[in-house]
This record gives sequence, structure tokens and C-alpha cells, in this order.
Amino acid sequence: MSSEAPLWTPPNTEDIEALPVGEWWDAVSAPVPVADRALELLGDRSGAVIQDDTYGKCYWLIGIDTARSWCLRQVRVLTALTDEGTLLGVPPASWGAEHRTHWRISLGRGRYLTDTHHLARALRQAVDEVLGPPPDGRQLCYRCQLPTDEPVIVAVEHSGSVAGATIYACPSHARTYPRDAVAEAGAMRRALGRDKIR
Repeated sequence: MSSEAPLWTPPNTEDIEALPVGEWWDAVSAPVPVADRALELLGDRSGAVIQDDTYGKCYWLIGIDTARSWCLRQVRVLTALTDEGTLLGVPPASWGAEHRTHWRISLGRGRYLTDTHHLARALRQAVDEVLGPPPDGRQLCYRCQLPTDEPVIVAVEHSGSVAGATIYACPSHARTYPRDAVAEAGAMRRALGRDKIR
């Protein structure tokens, strides 16, 4: 993480502005539950983070071309591509949690870009703890009924004391599935158990 003053600041004070990724920074996006855990693990090593509650995502600003080869479930690296541009909605520097898109960790001296080595470790652990073990192979999404290479377990049907069928969703439909308290408790138990082992 750079301790210098940012070379870039949000250019407006009125509204969200779509800015090109790859000009000043690249970005890494993760679903908010994964980002929550990653932020706990990063502590004060995290740089600035934008949270977009409309889409349930958080975005870390990172150095250009520092994470192109990453492959983590539901984590995306936003970078400039040869044949097309990528835009990220950037809120004014003063916007906090009262806005749907806001700075979860504000931009400032010592809080600009996040070191990708620290971020990669935190996100790997957060993905494992929050999403659980990766399912084997492609699965059908419960909602769109299309196969997905990144299936998300959204529920495990129970019959008495025995677990039954597992219900999967593609990443875009996972957040719309009605919450399963038993599945969430299992994920929390796994996460707490791993903390005790470490």
C-alpha cells in the first residue's frame, strides 16, 4: 500500500462518475460478504474500497496489471483490455454509507492502492470461509437453469437430520435466493472453526 499522497482523486463532487479502469488503477471486485471477511483479514493493510450496494459488490483499487492472472470464485479483476474499455462507477470522495455507492474505506494519504499480495491472501481465505468448498464441476442454476462454471451453494435441503439435495445458483442469481438459516449457520461454523485452528 502506498504511503504517498494519491496521484488521483475522484474528479467530481456531485454524482457517481464512470471512469476507465487501467488509466490510474485497476480494480478487484468481490461480493460484499466475501469483502467483509477479506477486510477483517486485511485490517489496516487495505487501501481505498468502493462499496456498491445496488449490485452487492466491493471494489479495491490496485496497481495497473498487478492481478491479471487471478482466478478466485466470484472475484473479478477489472483491467483495461486490448479491444474494449472497462468502466467503474466512482462516487465523490465525500460519499459515505448514506449513499448506495460509497467509499467503504475512504481514499486518502496511505489509503490509496491495496497491495495485491496481501489482498490475494485475504480474498482466498475469505472465499473459502464464506463460500465453502468449491463444488465439483458445473452445476445448474436454480433460477435460470443454465450451467455455471462458478456454482454457488445457496441451500441444502434437509430431511429430518439428514442433508438432502444441494441447490446451486450462478453468481448473478445467488444473491436473490431466499436465505437458508441452516446453510448460513454451517458457513459461519466453518469460518469460526478455521479461525481457531490458525
